[in-house]
Amino acid sequence: MASLSSAHVRGGNSSLLQFPKLNRSNYGRTSVSRVGFRVFASDAKQEPDLSVTVNGLHMPNPFVIGSGPPGTNYTVMKRAFDEGWGAVIAKTVSLDATKVVNVTPRYARLRAGGTNGSAKGEIIGWQNIELISDRPLETMLKEFKQLKKEYPDRILIASIMEEYDRAAWEELIDRVEQSGVDAIEVNFSCPHGMPERKMGAAVGQDCVLLEEVCGWVNAKATVPVWAKMTPNITDITQPARIALRTGCEGVAAINTIMSVMGINLTSLRPEPCVEGYSTPGGYSCKAVHPIALGKVMNIAQMMKSEFADKDYSLSGIGGVETGGDAAEFILLGANTVQVCTGVMMHGYGLVKKLSEELKDFMRKHNFTSIEDFRGVSLPYFTTHTDLVHRQREAIKQRKAIRLGLQSDKDWTGDGFVEETESMVSNQ
Repeated sequence: MASLSSAHVRGGNSSLLQFPKLNRSNYGRTSVSRVGFRVFASDAKQEPDLSVTVNGLHMPNPFVIGSGPPGTNYTVMKRAFDEGWGAVIAKTVSLDATKVVNVTPRYARLRAGGTNGSAKGEIIGWQNIELISDRPLETMLKEFKQLKKEYPDRILIASIMEEYDRAAWEELIDRVEQSGVDAIEVNFSCPHGMPERKMGAAVGQDCVLLEEVCGWVNAKATVPVWAKMTPNITDITQPARIALRTGCEGVAAINTIMSVMGINLTSLRPEPCVEGYSTPGGYSCKAVHPIALGKVMNIAQMMKSEFADKDYSLSGIGGVETGGDAAEFILLGANTVQVCTGVMMHGYGLVKKLSEELKDFMRKHNFTSIEDFRGVSLPYFTTHTDLVHRQREAIKQRKAIRLGLQSDKDWTGDGFVEETESMVSNQ
């Protein structure tokens, strides 16, 4: 079936085996891969199987808690595992949490059909000006260790961010890995606050800087690394390409979109309002879903074109609240789907709804595994010029088919019934 991954062999009802990339020496790495075999469920299963194996990490389903408030401490991450999430990405950590100072309020919402601040209407947009974790790194690491002790078979991913300092990045990676996490997601995409310290999107938007930092990260890390991409850039495939070329096993997209949520028309102050002032922040929720799909489609096309022989992964993020939303990302080529704002709005139990709705979609199309439909819709994207050509050819073909009779002289004895039927409007 359609896939963005490496060449594979499928025999009858046997499982699908895929082999990892092996050469990691270009960026100071040994030739030993951080990734194991990919093993997928048997085709013989008729009931949809949501399990996935991504970069050697086995998950019961493709639904991942996205880095943010839903992964901010032991209690909430434990809740996520108990509810059945496929993996949890903790809130982003750095070496010195004392430099991280959050404000309140730090969220603002946009409702359909209402003005800013309206209490009516469906919530379609969510903005935050929240920073990375303000908890001491040692505290977070202790909680990572406890989680892995209690849930040894579940996937816990650390999200990390640092200033432009190789030694700091190396220390952070070393300490995080010692906590027992299964993988690392590097936050190159936080759009507010952190870029002021040359962190987050300040790196993800600068491809030269990104290449250098990715080199440091991948020379040190011994677990799979995902690079989280910013949408606040003209061509998202450029940083994604660099992340993969410099050794990352996968990319995640998208982080939030830089925005101004709105102006309070009574106070004339921006939202979210802190002591009468505000700052642009990250926009998420349902309204960003089409934008996220577009960015993921761009990355997936690039990966298929340039890295088809590699076992790289893609994690889709943006406005996921239903199983259908998730299916769209997977149809474009995503291996996993992250949810953050959706959990903040609907709670950790959302994963049950997502799973059942995704299974319903799979039953409808007779898909038994995620790989059965991953990337299936990607080939149907093309250029506008090609669309024009395709439509012209289709019109020519339709005109070439004789529809109805133009004159009484065209009736024939042999095809009389068919000729009659060709002129009936309400078939």
